[in-house]
Amino acid sequence: MIRDILPRQVNRRIGRAMHDYAMLSDGDRVLVAVSGGVDSLVLAWLLRIWQKKAPVRYTLHAVHIDGGFWSPEQGALRPAESIREQLSSWGVEFSVAAGRAVEERRTCFSCARQRRNQLFDLAREEGYTKIALGHHKDDLVETLFLNMLYSGNISTMVPRQDLFGGTLSLIRPLAYVEKNEVCRIADRIGIRPVDNLCPLAGDTRRETVRRMLADIYRDAPGAKSSIFASLANIRKEYILD
Repeated sequence: MIRDILPRQVNRRIGRAMHDYAMLSDGDRVLVAVSGGVDSLVLAWLLRIWQKKAPVRYTLHAVHIDGGFWSPEQGALRPAESIREQLSSWGVEFSVAAGRAVEERRTCFSCARQRRNQLFDLAREEGYTKIALGHHKDDLVETLFLNMLYSGNISTMVPRQDLFGGTLSLIRPLAYVEKNEVCRIADRIGIRPVDNLCPLAGDTRRETVRRMLADIYRDAPGAKSSIFASLANIRKEYILD
């Protein structure tokens, strides 16, 4: 049963995020970006389940942007095919788009920006109103520290971001859910994540911040929830002008 896969408290937090940020409206056309990692696959499954019980009607389509890192010599199934098999079993429509070349020196930032721009173009060309991304609570906290440490600003990803005059919105339904909870859901579903074949995978600033935060969480239990709460509790009178 769904309740055995999606614990009540997790389901409640997903519903609260959906409600707090009005993520879905009647008639929405939702494009879910699926990298093949645990987070995006769980999100695709969740939106398919939610589609059956939500008080609004929306259509759902998943897209995978193929970065071109796979080769037959690796011996494994092409990532897009593994993703297709899993999404098909849930009844989620799926397509693959070839990633655009990155003209500048390839970095995680440049690739991510290129993928994001490609998603925007696909959504506008096909008339999608929402792009769903699998970022969760840990991602939001990590992004806060990334921006403070490397960009000199206090900001993070938001659960909903309206773009292009409100004609398109990014939504993050897992924003109130922790990574370990996402992984438990994936285990219960039997999700098979695909490996990130990018040669830069595992050696990024985000990984550095993740390791740093793991030390903080170990030494200060409850720190993650406190940091996350602080994102909505900014005391502007104590911020430098």
